Amino acid sequence: MAVVTLRGKAQNTCGDLPSVAERAPDFVLTQNSLKDVSLADWAGKRKLIYTVPSLDTPVCANTTKSLNEKMTRYSDVIALVVSADLPFAQGRFCGASKLKNIRSVSMMRSKQFAEDYGVLLVDGPLAGLAARAVLVLDEQDNVLYSEWVKEIADEPDFEAALAVLDSG
Repeated sequence: MAVVTLRGKAQNTCGDLPSVAERAPDFVLTQNSLKDVSLADWAGKRKLIYTVPSLDTPVCANTTKSLNEKMTRYSDVIALVVSADLPFAQGRFCGASKLKNIRSVSMMRSKQFAEDYGVLLVDGPLAGLAARAVLVLDEQDNVLYSEWVKEIADEPDFEAALAVLDSG
């Protein structure tokens, strides 16, 4: 179990992020079209996975927009932003923000992704949502980079994640 904070108060997660060199667990998440997707949908592609509590918060919204901008330099990387928001809300947010370089996916049908990746918050006011974290996976879904954002209200170190993408 990892401990992150929300405005300085400890919040527990259900586990730990997958470790570097470990194979990432497969998942089933829901796209804006309500189609379920898994890692197999992007087989052979590198992936950046960014988990957020909700796109309907200022930090999540701003960092997702920032990630979208940063991803313009990668045509061969799939950037997934995972939240518990309904796909309809994710679609409205991405459409209104003109986000074309990320794909929002929802945990609406199951929290299994959050459990398998260790990001499910199990207590505190955001219990049931995902903690903020970033992972980079290679073409075979092995973890190349794994970052907890220790304070949920802080921004992740996208530059460190992108440096891993640039090196490989």
